[in-house]
Amino acid sequence: MTKLKLRPVAIDTYRENVAYLHRGCTFYRSEGFQALNKIEIHKENGAQPVIAVLNIVDDANITAPGELGISEQVFEQLNLPPGTSVTVKHASPPASLDAVHDKINGESLDYDQYLKIAQDIAENRYSKIEIAAFLVGCAETGFEREEVLHLTRAMVASGDQLEWGEDLVADKHCIGGIPGNRTTMLIVPIVAAHGMLMPKTSSRAITSPAGTADTMEVLARVDLLPGAL
Repeated sequence: MTKLKLRPVAIDTYRENVAYLHRGCTFYRSEGFQALNKIEIHKENGAQPVIAVLNIVDDANITAPGELGISEQVFEQLNLPPGTSVTVKHASPPASLDAVHDKINGESLDYDQYLKIAQDIAENRYSKIEIAAFLVGCAETGFEREEVLHLTRAMVASGDQLEWGEDLVADKHCIGGIPGNRTTMLIVPIVAAHGMLMPKTSSRAITSPAGTADTMEVLARVDLLPGAL
C-alpha cells in the first residue's frame, strides 16, 4: 500500500469518484498504477475506504508527485483536511461481477446476487463499463417475474429510505421520453387535492428541451435533500 498526501482538485465529476496521480510520482510505476484503475483510499482510523477511478496527470499545478488529487465528491466523502496522509492501494474487483457474468450468459439471479450488485454499485465499486455490462445483460436476457422483485428489493435495501408515516403512499409512472408530455404535472396535483400522499421524483431533460423536473422548477424548488422532504 502507498501513502500520499491529499490535495483537493476543484473538479465536479458528477457523482463519480475520481482521483489524480502525477505521472512523475515514484509510486506510479512501482505500484503498477495505470489510468482508469480503481483504487481504494484508506483513512488512518480504519474506516470504510473510498473507491475512486484513477486519472494520471502531467501538470504539477493539478497534482504534484507525492500527492493524491481528489475530486470534490471524494473530498466530501473523506472529510479530511488537505495534506492529510492517506493509504492508497489497488481496489479488488467486486465479487458480484461473477453474478453479472451469469446474467450476461442468460442465467436468472436470486435476491442475494442482486443485493450484492446493488450494494457494490452504490459504493462506487463498479466502473461505468461494468455498470453498462450489467444493464446490457439485463436488457438482452430479460427478467423472470421473481427477478423484478429481487432487483427492486435490492435497490431499496442499498439506498436511503424515507418513511412517510402514512398507510397508503400513492405513486405514478409512465413510459417517459415523450417530448412535451406533462402527465405528471396533471395527475399529481389532482391526486394530492383528493387528500392522498403522492411524493414524486422526476428527471431533468433527457430527450426533450425540458424534463418534468425542469418544468416544475418554474413553480417551486425541486432539488430537495432527504431531510427537507
